[in-house]
Amino acid sequence: MRGATGRAGCGHGGRGEGAEALLVRVAGGDHQAFEELYALVSGPVFGLVRRVVRDPAQSEEVVQEVLLELWRSAARFDPARGSGLSWILTLAHRRAVDRVRSARAAGEREQREALRAGEPAFDHVTEEVEAGLEREWVRRCLKRLTDLQRQSVTLAYYDGYTYREVAERLSLPLGTVKTRMRDGLTRLRGCLGGAA
Repeated sequence: MRGATGRAGCGHGGRGEGAEALLVRVAGGDHQAFEELYALVSGPVFGLVRRVVRDPAQSEEVVQEVLLELWRSAARFDPARGSGLSWILTLAHRRAVDRVRSARAAGEREQREALRAGEPAFDHVTEEVEAGLEREWVRRCLKRLTDLQRQSVTLAYYDGYTYREVAERLSLPLGTVKTRMRDGLTRLRGCLGGAA
């Protein structure tokens, strides 16, 4: 499976099937269908997870967990109970909320242990400064993209739109949006790599 940072631009121009049909094929072990499903839903899944979890690195991890869960449990999808995308986003939301609760519980444990040991608790000021620097770096990297790349990436990964919805909002062909998004994410990944 590709990393979450390689999620955009991986459509194959195949049958253009919806999530429901792809889930049925994935349940049968169809790797090609999983690639197509990945391309179709990874943007909206990341957008939703990012809004809940906030932390970019943890969001990437949660997205990978959700996509792995899709591969393993696609057979549980019941079209009679709703759309494929809704089912997938529900899985993503549950997984994201679990991650937030787990992180909160771990932070509370650390604080209790620090109080027992007489040590200062977690340094919130340092954390806030680091988060601010990270946000500023992402803003700078986004400014290096073309307008169309920046719009496409922002709509897909921060607002949770599918590629098709991005294409409709920008009045562009779907293939153009996928190409711009792939190119934009490649440039963004290269820029953000310099922040490490």
